[in-house]
Amino acid sequence: MAQGTVQVTHTGTSRWRRRTGEYASLAAALEAAADGDVLTVAPGTYRENLVLQRAVTLRGPEGSPGSVRIAPVDGVPLTVRASAVVQDLHVEGQDAAAPAVLVEEGTPELRDVRVVTRSAAGIEVRGSARPTVRRCAVDNPAGIGIAVVDGAGGVFEECEIVAAGQAGVAVRGGAHPRLERCRVHHTSGSGLSATGENSALEAVGCEVYEVRGSGVQITGRATAHLTDCDVHRTTSDGVTLDTDAVLTLADCRIHDIPENAVDLRSRSVLTLTRTTVRQFGRNGLSVWDPGTRVDANQCEIFDSTGDYPAVWVSDGATAVLDSCRVHDVPDALFVLDRGSRADVVDTDLSQVRNTAVSVSDGATAQLDDCRIREAATGAWFRDHGSGGTLNGCTVDGTQTGVIVTKGADPTVERCTIDSPAEAGVYVSAGGRGSFLNCRVTGSGGYGFHVIDGSRTTLRKCRTERCARGGYEFADSGADGASGAAGPLVEDCTSDESAGLRAPAARETAVQTVNHSPGLLGGVPGPRTEQAPPTPVAEPEQPARTSKDVLGELDALVGLESVKREVRALTDMIEVGRRRQQAGLKAASVKRHLVFTGSPGTGKTTVARLYGEILASLGVLEKGHLVEVSRVDLVGEHIGSTAIRTQEAFEKARGGVLFIDEAYALSPEDAGRDFGKEAIDTLVKLMEDHRDAVVVIVAGYTAEMERFLSVNPGVASRFSRTITFSDYGPEDLLRIVEQQADEHEYRLAPGAAEALRKYFTVLPKGPAFGNGRTARQTFEAMVERHASRVAQLPEPNKDDLTLLFAEDLPELL
Repeated sequence: MAQGTVQVTHTGTSRWRRRTGEYASLAAALEAAADGDVLTVAPGTYRENLVLQRAVTLRGPEGSPGSVRIAPVDGVPLTVRASAVVQDLHVEGQDAAAPAVLVEEGTPELRDVRVVTRSAAGIEVRGSARPTVRRCAVDNPAGIGIAVVDGAGGVFEECEIVAAGQAGVAVRGGAHPRLERCRVHHTSGSGLSATGENSALEAVGCEVYEVRGSGVQITGRATAHLTDCDVHRTTSDGVTLDTDAVLTLADCRIHDIPENAVDLRSRSVLTLTRTTVRQFGRNGLSVWDPGTRVDANQCEIFDSTGDYPAVWVSDGATAVLDSCRVHDVPDALFVLDRGSRADVVDTDLSQVRNTAVSVSDGATAQLDDCRIREAATGAWFRDHGSGGTLNGCTVDGTQTGVIVTKGADPTVERCTIDSPAEAGVYVSAGGRGSFLNCRVTGSGGYGFHVIDGSRTTLRKCRTERCARGGYEFADSGADGASGAAGPLVEDCTSDESAGLRAPAARETAVQTVNHSPGLLGGVPGPRTEQAPPTPVAEPEQPARTSKDVLGELDALVGLESVKREVRALTDMIEVGRRRQQAGLKAASVKRHLVFTGSPGTGKTTVARLYGEILASLGVLEKGHLVEVSRVDLVGEHIGSTAIRTQEAFEKARGGVLFIDEAYALSPEDAGRDFGKEAIDTLVKLMEDHRDAVVVIVAGYTAEMERFLSVNPGVASRFSRTITFSDYGPEDLLRIVEQQADEHEYRLAPGAAEALRKYFTVLPKGPAFGNGRTARQTFEAMVERHASRVAQLPEPNKDDLTLLFAEDLPELL
């Protein structure tokens, strides 16, 4: 066959149709061919735009792959509109506005086709087309590798995206392809991308790597199912889900990721089964926003390369870990913010450099039958509103087993804490907690160490072989008397005594000895017990003046514009009050406020002080703060939302009702959501009781702008919006200095400058927590300081208090 010719083998059923002809062009051959005919193309370069409209076979010569080049000057080189077969061709395109191969109709088959192009897409499948694409390769550094759009489908087997200037595989417009044993690499966008309602992507046995972006990105209500796939060596997150995306990962491997291995937010749902996540620079699982949920079963998350928690759950999100393993990480599980929740069942958390489980800012964690091993801290419930349950868990080989501080109130039941280097359980700073049927053995410090008058409940607990004693209650006794401060202890025992009684004569339960102070501060030594003094009623503390409260506001780090706004509002109210006393008309001042800004910028603190100021001016009766979010206001059935909202309003009567993440009451896709019922009820209550409660709504700036724009009835009730800017490096440094002073640490020479530089280069992405980040940095420094000082045989006071630049966590 001569070069540049096309041989057509006619295979029709009529005898006269069974013949072979040669044509000088592809267009002429296609014109002459009928369904079922085979077109064999001689080696050469064809500057033609081909359109296949019949079920023919178009192929290059056997044994000469790549010898036939379809390379027109512009336009679409190859368009397929029938159930044709295309095999052994090399397709080149130059049109940035058109694909190199366009499949529009039928169920064609493309085999061993190589697309080398600089087009909008290497291969585009659209409409009703359902092709089968086998062993094809796409090299398109100017656009998308493979685009499947507008309801199309198809199967892609053993294909390779060699390079792409955008996404490797892009699915949108309700399309639903299946990828089997494909490789996608060297893309300048996501490796695999699916977006839009009804869009779906299925991938089996595929590999995505060397991607300048996210390995897999699912957004805008799209769904995807990946089985036995590898995602690695990306420059951004391994897997990203956003805006109601749904993804299932089964038997997959995600590794060598510099950012989050998996990041999901905005009501997305992820299910992982038998999947491994390793060698990630930030979080292994990063879960954000109300309605966002991850369910992991029989998964392994390990070998972090950064200084971030392996699993991060915040802003009202939910995570479920069942029969999983998390190990060799800085922190295992962090759950933050009211409405956030983690449910962990039959899971191992081990070889954790800092804290295995941290619960803060009103979050909840439930751990059942879990095992925590080799961690600095087993579980830490950090502050007011934070809680949950540890049930049937073991905590082994930690520095401290369980820590409860600052009003946190977990329930710990049937748990065993073995061989902690310091206390088995440490409760301080007003922490609470209930410990039921728990056991502490082999402690290097106390079994249960409860200080600061913390109202902890211990029932049927036991301690054995605790070096400093089984139980220590500093600042108050273990007294079950009603109204007494300190722990409530019932039926607890120790191997050092027959039992621990609520002492009538204030006698200690177990003899104590002096020891070096641990990470959490000095532990009291022996105390001389005295008979308790006769109780004397303490006079009620007088309310602070507005000047005193404004002084505390001024002492807050940063927030200069916020302080000016609050002072201006306070001045207006104060002068109005004095004008009324003088018999003059006073301007009407709306006291309800909108707080906008990122988390950790002090919105709740300022709201509390604002309530105190209004109480000191006589505007509010009490000035107390009641903090709620969507979960506290919105019920699960008709009528319950109004009841919940009324109850919250009544609790705040005489004070401030602070609604965090208020925009969650009005989601963009509200539908039959009960959030609108909460808004309507709230607006009516604000109108009917306008002087009884001050309402503050708070949240991210953009979301709050949308919330107010779609709810004009709410917007009209608020006098002004106060924006809380992110903290700068100097502000963050001052917060660390305050934390150090509060906990009796000092910054060594050079540490302040190192912190300033650290906060300057610290990434300010979605995970940046402002003041929370500063506090976490201080905590990380304290933990690293402890690891360093623990190696010293006889540390002096400077060793125990000085924080050096080397104690800073590393930045990626």
